[in-house]
Amino acid sequence: MAPIGKNKARAGEERFAVPRHVAIIMDGNSRWAKKRGLPRTAGHSAGAEAFRKITKYCRDLGMEYLTVYAFSTENWKRSADEVSAIMGLLEKYLYEAIEDMEKEHTRLFLMGDLSRLSPGLQELSKRALKTAETVKGLQVNVCFNYGGRDEILRAAERYEKDYAAGRAGEIEEAGFSQYLYSAGIPDPDLIIRPSGEIRTSNFLLWQSAYSEYYFTDTLWPDFDEKELDKALIAYNKRSRRFGGV
Repeated sequence: MAPIGKNKARAGEERFAVPRHVAIIMDGNSRWAKKRGLPRTAGHSAGAEAFRKITKYCRDLGMEYLTVYAFSTENWKRSADEVSAIMGLLEKYLYEAIEDMEKEHTRLFLMGDLSRLSPGLQELSKRALKTAETVKGLQVNVCFNYGGRDEILRAAERYEKDYAAGRAGEIEEAGFSQYLYSAGIPDPDLIIRPSGEIRTSNFLLWQSAYSEYYFTDTLWPDFDEKELDKALIAYNKRSRRFGGV
């Protein structure tokens, strides 16, 4: 049986335990829009609504951590209009989070290199973090301008500086993990990728060493509570041995 959190839920007649930490690669927005003859930006808007819906459901299930892949270090290669639309959605979500975190019992953290964001977005992210520090409930980690390799390189650079200054000892896994964006957060039990693609796309490379993966053809804007239930039921049927027998 897969290691689980303390909460249990039901989908139809089937009960399942809820893992502590689920991560999702939010993929398929553009294809969703293309199928409907809509601009790519419409797909991102629909994806943002799916994210809000899934966040609330994870909170209601009693999950402790939800981590989502929203914008990668490679996504800057997209058109200026598309990038601008995504930044607009981030701005809107940050304002909503600052206003609603306490009421919704969710706390928002951004994970990634935020130095490339506009000064306004950087200031909003700081305000959101300050608000999150006073809130209890589901922790939502939004990976933005994030790449797994980039995260490990930056962690290595920070460790090297601390080691040279005598602030860190010989390198070992637990200590090195504290230099990652995810310091203090348990590794994801389950990583979900909608859209039919079967690859990790540079997401949580260090943290996913023993995570279970679940792939589905459902495009992210169509991913709802029932789709998450399917993933959690499948997870509950896995046997996680972490290299043991």
